[in-house]
Parts: sequence; C-alpha cells; structure tokens
Amino acid sequence: MNGHPNNPLQDKTLESILKFLVEQYGWVELGSRIKIKCFVNNPSIKSSLAFLRKTPWAREKVESLYLNTKQNGS
Repeated sequence: MNGHPNNPLQDKTLESILKFLVEQYGWVELGSRIKIKCFVNNPSIKSSLAFLRKTPWAREKVESLYLNTKQNGS
C-alpha cells in the first residue's frame, strides 16, 4: 500500500471534501463555522477551491471540519 495508510484524507480530493461540507451545512452555515470570505460573499465551489488551494491555513480548517463531521456521523 502506497502513501499514508492511516491518513483519512488520502483518497479525498479537496473538491469532494468541499462539496460534502456544502451539502451537509450549506454556504451560510459553512461561512459561520469557518470565517472565510469566499464562503460568505457570492460563494461557489470554483472560487472556494481556488482560494483553498493557495491558502494552507484555510485548507486545514476545511479538512479539519470535514474530519470532525465524518467522525461525528453527521
């Protein structure tokens, strides 16, 4: 097995993570949980992905929320 077998994000793309969170919470709730302008002002998957790909701290927050959501069974 290649990569990091214990990494729960190993087979997840940033796009699939973001789509999951938007489906779970919607943009309004997502923007209140993670204070990022691209989640609040005219949000879209495309603009959010562009921002998250070049902003490591924001990506970490999104991945953390994803893991917490999956862990809590939401």
